[in-house]
Amino acid sequence: MRAAARALLGLALLGATLTSCTSDDEPTTLRVVASPELADVAPLLADLTEDTGIELDIDYRADADLDGQYPAGRSGYDLAWLASDRSFLLRVRDSDGELTRPESTAVMRSPVVVGLAPDTAKKLRAAAPGGRISWADVADAAADGTVRFGMADPRRSDTGRAALVGVATAAAGTGSALREQDVSCDRLRGFRSGQTLTAASSRDLMARYPGRQDDANALIAHEAELLALNASGDLRAPLEIVHPDDGMVLSDFPLLLLDPGARPAYREVVDWLLAEDTQRALMERTYRRPVNQDVEPSEALRTPVGNALSFPDRLSVVERLITDYGDPADGTADQVVFVLDFSTSMRGTRMAGLRAAFAGLSGADDSPTGKFARFHRGERLSVVRFGGRVLEERTVTVRGDEDLRDLNDLVANGGYDDATALWTALDHGYRVAATAVRDDPHRPVSIVLMTDGENNAGITYEEFLRRHRALGAEAEAVPTFPVHLGEADTDALRRAADATGGRMVDAGLSSLSDAFKEIRGCHRQ
Repeated sequence: MRAAARALLGLALLGATLTSCTSDDEPTTLRVVASPELADVAPLLADLTEDTGIELDIDYRADADLDGQYPAGRSGYDLAWLASDRSFLLRVRDSDGELTRPESTAVMRSPVVVGLAPDTAKKLRAAAPGGRISWADVADAAADGTVRFGMADPRRSDTGRAALVGVATAAAGTGSALREQDVSCDRLRGFRSGQTLTAASSRDLMARYPGRQDDANALIAHEAELLALNASGDLRAPLEIVHPDDGMVLSDFPLLLLDPGARPAYREVVDWLLAEDTQRALMERTYRRPVNQDVEPSEALRTPVGNALSFPDRLSVVERLITDYGDPADGTADQVVFVLDFSTSMRGTRMAGLRAAFAGLSGADDSPTGKFARFHRGERLSVVRFGGRVLEERTVTVRGDEDLRDLNDLVANGGYDDATALWTALDHGYRVAATAVRDDPHRPVSIVLMTDGENNAGITYEEFLRRHRALGAEAEAVPTFPVHLGEADTDALRRAADATGGRMVDAGLSSLSDAFKEIRGCHRQ
């Protein structure tokens, strides 16, 4: 059967400028820059040379957008073989004509999914509606410490970038490609807090994981990579592969023509790769799904991909997402100081909204957005209650539910005061924040100021500014995000935001819960 396929392929290519070589000819060599994940195809390429007379000299170090590796005249590469060309094509589109879009052919497919240790998968399935685990469920479990995962660095890896886009798209909840307004930095903080293992590529991640199974009980990678890892026998128990219910990014491992002069040979390689015989061999060796519809998927690949999530259509969106996620090897232990108005005007529905918002951030909100935005392990939280003076202050580092109950009790059971010392309270919040910056300069700190009234007690705004300046660089590093509620002084809150590098959010346009989700911890130095 294989011999017949080769014969047919040879006839189909007879008229090409570069035809199949005889055994006496020197092979045509094409230089290829490839994603490290594609090293698993190398054993099959001897057949390519035998069948076509074309040899691929592959350098497995392609970055996600081929920066410095295209165009061919600068890099010397004839072709590129990537896990995904989406980031690269966005760079081409934004190059103002400096770069041209090369010919590209999808070769294989594999969705970015989650591999869970059996006990962890059982726990998440038991809590998920219908047992269908979503990215939101994974993020929620990462925030509370149940899931500790490994993922390739999205700054370098196509696979890590596709994984991050998939999670962020699910977090946005729009069902469409991410837009600028969908990239909200707070939504991935809890998810990111669960990352305990990373690598420059998912190939390196798969190699590292067997020796680090105590550090991570989950891996986020291509379905193919997880199937290959399970088949290796290097794990204590195979990972359960989860296709998240809220969608996945699908990679198609395209072969790109970087040097137009190599087009005849490129077309010959593409035809060989897409032939039934080759597609079946690729599937059996790499566990990737065939693009040739005449090839029946193996049993392991018959799970429907489901909802394929769209990749962003702007490079700026991808860059912003990656920048905000930062270095996966760094910690995520932000500190947020909540300065909360407990004047008598907050009684009733306003206080009920505040308490519901805190309870939701502590895990009571089981909506997809709530799961992405909740407080997470390692996060440091301070609550300052104020009326005509500072009434109470408490700070906890979240290690478990008990710490969150402590803060919720403070918000739920605190008493009221008749006046509103807005600037006195914010000054106190800055002293808490400045101390935190001094103790740990690498920990991002922010302040959330919530009030429904005007300042009528304590120090003036001008005195607050004087004290803020006196605190120096430690206060300058901390933005304030005022939350406007009811009859609060809009101009005063906006001035406070502008003076400290934050921004104001109007809770009247949505709810306190939505306002807190939008701005909590929403900055990174």
